[in-house]
This record gives sequence, structure tokens and C-alpha cells, in this order.
Amino acid sequence: MKNGTLKQILLLTDGCSNKGEDPSATAALAYQQGITVNVIGILDDDQTESPDGLQEVEDIALSGGGVSQIVYSESLSQTVQMVTKQAMTQTLQGFVNKELRQILGSNQSLEDLDPEKRGEIMEVVEDLGETSDLEVLVLVDTSASMHSKLPTVKEALIDLSVSLNSRIGRNRFSIYSFPGRRKDIQKVFDWSPKLDAISTVFPKLTSGGITPTGPAIREAMYQFGKKSLLRSFRHEDESGIEEAGY
Repeated sequence: MKNGTLKQILLLTDGCSNKGEDPSATAALAYQQGITVNVIGILDDDQTESPDGLQEVEDIALSGGGVSQIVYSESLSQTVQMVTKQAMTQTLQGFVNKELRQILGSNQSLEDLDPEKRGEIMEVVEDLGETSDLEVLVLVDTSASMHSKLPTVKEALIDLSVSLNSRIGRNRFSIYSFPGRRKDIQKVFDWSPKLDAISTVFPKLTSGGITPTGPAIREAMYQFGKKSLLRSFRHEDESGIEEAGY
């Protein structure tokens, strides 16, 4: 968690990858770079059992230090919010545990403290969850079987943006889909504080056959370092100074 910023990839998919490198391995690589990988596996509303491919959902999140959830598309909206917030708390707890071990010794963790002390630290975690800057790159599987679920995905992401607007920390979202037309991923929506404009870009999403999840996670990881994000922060800061009359 560098510079007080929580970084997440939120992967929305309905099945197993079938092209390119192992997605669990690329999720582990992202986690090493300080980016948590959370995965939501989406079932059809009439599906009675999880396809085998959704085991991959759990494996990717486990390797990426994140949260995973299998969900029917009708419940997607609340799940997207829950997973994002749960992952923030989990990341912060991990960060606090690491700090505690440095202070108290390698054998100590949050669970070892007495309830009162643990309660105090959890308050700090909650406070950090409110005040830390949050960057979420949403990675949407647009393979052929996801076509009917895309309208639900759109609504869920708008709800996510609204639900996080009350935070004190700054939110930044971007959306990429995979497979891209010429690359592994395709930019749908550049870094922005709100997702309410995505209604205009979602009709552009087209469905394809292959599911290159591993390469898509790798490419998504690189987007956090792109200069466009720094530029948008700088532009906002400058406009804020102008508005304040400095």
C-alpha cells in the first residue's frame, strides 16, 4: 500500500480462461506489485450448479491476495460493492499486521492482541478504509457467453461508484474488457472518479469467443503505472487551486 493508495483489479467473468498464461500466476505477480486481484464469477440466473471453470475464480483471488465470490447475475450489484469493500479491509488488515510484526516481533498478529487493543486497531483500519485513495481497475470478460450479462455488469458498476462516493479518500475507476480487438485487453473507460458515464461506453462492448484471462490480468497490472492517472490527479489538483483563488 504505497502512498496511502489501495489498488485493486476487479475481475468479472463467468468461466475458465482458455488462452495464454496461468491467470493465478499473473494474479500473484500483480499482488507482488501491491495490486489486489478480486474476482466475481457470474452464473446465469437459471444455472443450478457452478461450472468447473469457476474453481479458477477462487484460485485467482487466492493468488492475488483478494476476495472471490460466485454470484447469480441478479445479485451482482450488491456483490460488487461487498467484494470491493471487503478487499479494502483485508488489504488494510494485512498492512496493519505487517506493521505490528515490525513493532511487536514476528510472532505477533492482530488476532493475538487482547479484544480492547484489537478493537482500537480495527477502528484505525476502518478509518483508513474511509480516507485512503482507492484505484479500481474493472476487468470485464466479454467472451461470447458473457453477452447477456453485460447490462447487469453496467448497472452493478454504476452502483459501485455511487456507494463509494461518500468516502473521504479519492476514488479512481477504469474499465478494460478482454479479449480486445487487437490486444489482450481493450480500454473501455479511462481513469475517472465516477462511473456514471459508462452508459455511453457499454454499448461498444462486443463479445468474442476466447478468454485470455492470464494475459488480461498482466496487461491490467501495467495500467496502474500509466501517466494518464498522474496527469488526471495533477489536473484536478491544479483546478482545485484555481477554484480556491490561489
